Amino acid sequence: MPVFDKKYKSRYTTFTRRTVGVGGTMSLVFAVLAGRLYQLQIRDGEEYRVAAENNRVSQRPLAPPRGRVLDRFGAEMATNRRNYRVMIVAEQAKDGVKEALDQIGKVIHLTEAQKKKVLADVAKNKKFVPVPVMENMSWEEFSRINLHLPYLPGVQPDVGETRDYPFGAEMVHVLGYVSSVSPDDLKDDTDPLLDLPGYRIGKRGIEKAYDKELRGKGGDTRVEVNAYGRIVRELGKDPGTPGQDVWLTIDCELQRFADQRLGQESAACIVMDVETGAILSLSSTPGFDPNWFNVGVTNSQWKDLSTSDYKPLLNKAMGGTYPPGSTFKAAVALAAVDAGIATPDYHVNCSGVYNFGGHAFHCWQRKGHGTLDIEGAVQRSCDVFFYETSRRLGIDKIEAAARKLGLGTPTGIELPGERSGLIPSRAWKQKTYGWSWQQGDTISVGIGQGYVTVTPLQLCQMMARIAGGKAVNAHMVHSVGDKVLEQESVPHLDFADESLAVVRSGLNKVTNVPGGTAFAWRINEPGMEMAGKTGTAQVRRFTKEERARGLISNHNLAWKLRDHALFIGYAPIEKPRYALSIIIEHGAVGHPHVEMARDILTFAQKRDIVARPTAYPLNSASATRDTRGAQNATPSRKEPG
Repeated sequence: MPVFDKKYKSRYTTFTRRTVGVGGTMSLVFAVLAGRLYQLQIRDGEEYRVAAENNRVSQRPLAPPRGRVLDRFGAEMATNRRNYRVMIVAEQAKDGVKEALDQIGKVIHLTEAQKKKVLADVAKNKKFVPVPVMENMSWEEFSRINLHLPYLPGVQPDVGETRDYPFGAEMVHVLGYVSSVSPDDLKDDTDPLLDLPGYRIGKRGIEKAYDKELRGKGGDTRVEVNAYGRIVRELGKDPGTPGQDVWLTIDCELQRFADQRLGQESAACIVMDVETGAILSLSSTPGFDPNWFNVGVTNSQWKDLSTSDYKPLLNKAMGGTYPPGSTFKAAVALAAVDAGIATPDYHVNCSGVYNFGGHAFHCWQRKGHGTLDIEGAVQRSCDVFFYETSRRLGIDKIEAAARKLGLGTPTGIELPGERSGLIPSRAWKQKTYGWSWQQGDTISVGIGQGYVTVTPLQLCQMMARIAGGKAVNAHMVHSVGDKVLEQESVPHLDFADESLAVVRSGLNKVTNVPGGTAFAWRINEPGMEMAGKTGTAQVRRFTKEERARGLISNHNLAWKLRDHALFIGYAPIEKPRYALSIIIEHGAVGHPHVEMARDILTFAQKRDIVARPTAYPLNSASATRDTRGAQNATPSRKEPG
């Protein structure tokens, strides 16, 4: 073959091979592209269409109106009000945000701290996002901003909603308050509403206990946004489901009156329906304005609240534990009668001192009370009688009786933070101290001292059980929305009726027979008489040296060294309807607590709370949201007891 033909053929073969290689490579590339297009458009097309739509359309959570809290007659205790506020949009502030804030400061008062916060918020957000400058403005401030609006570029007035507590400090320990969401709140709650800027949830009281019911179900708004996230237009809106109203058994007028009578004492007072256990009033003073936490507590306000000796942050009614003092004698008396010890023939002679085991246990009456039976001992609050009686009873029977009356265990009330107090036992002391129980311990417990502690709420429940003879349980929530919270049937108290009658007779003598420790403060109006038991609880132990020198009267002691003053009672004597307990911390100077109790029980009876028709929602038709008219609701040596 010619040389030319060989070269041509070799060159042709090389060209063909390259063509096939390039063609194959291109075919493979096109095949990959075609496969990728199939994946994007056919197999995963729907997914990418949704993603593209989400880039164009943003769905944002929307907070519904928070439910209200109402009293038994429909008075609004917690509601919502308009929140007048002013916002600033950085990109619209022609001369800069700092200059705009200075201009706003000429119209309404802005502190330097507020200005720094706004500048920090502006720096964290996009320039077209409105940033709050001031919230909860007065109508006058809001009006001034609107009047000067043409000269305030970038400023936007806005009207939102915020929580409002019309009764202020008077209801704070019942309602609690709402405040900003903390990182700890987010750990246990995944509700997207909590991610909303400025959203507030319940922190104490009913607001916390029924937060999810009150907050409702969040809605959302669908808006079209551009590539920078700026809202172009609103496409749709779902307002969500408003929070449910919570109806309480509280009577605002009675609560207001009780708070006014307690004044600025460090005190607590509870009034309960004897028949049902429904709480009609639960006061703890001093309180604080819950609106502070909604708007924002200042450093000085928080310092005052957290350092005060009067403990305004503590709900003393159910979170404070105290020695019950002589009020505990009602439980010991009932145990003694029911056990067959305190029979009609049973008497104890009081000389002023009870000697036992080499120790002298003193009566508050230095000269003694003479010989007394059980009713006389309750009437005169004789310590020596109860020293001897409790020794005979023993701690086991005292503990059993106290627990039947609801002491030493939480009542189960719907408010968070309730404490249980302590009713000591043999097993408890052995476990706690590693020592066996002694009769001297029983003697101290017999007059409400020693290891025993209770809450004022437990004392009120005990009084209601003794007065009505039923094992009622304290509660204060009647219904949530239209759903009534059914209460369990109330069983008879596990004491003989005859035993209860004897103790009631003694309690009647305390207030209505001369010589009773509360006789001077009795209710004189016929048909409204009260029965009760005074109590004085020591806050420190007296030494032998102090007794030898002579004990200093509470009047002459520093406030923190004075004894606590307590009273438990019920009214009227015939067919009891209202039970009460009251404590004034370090208040055993005279008997102001008994006078307060008398006035509060008189007010409750004249108002005839339990007999009046209520406004509780019986069905959806009657659960009206227009109850604004109801807002105007009128609203040392131990001393005797």
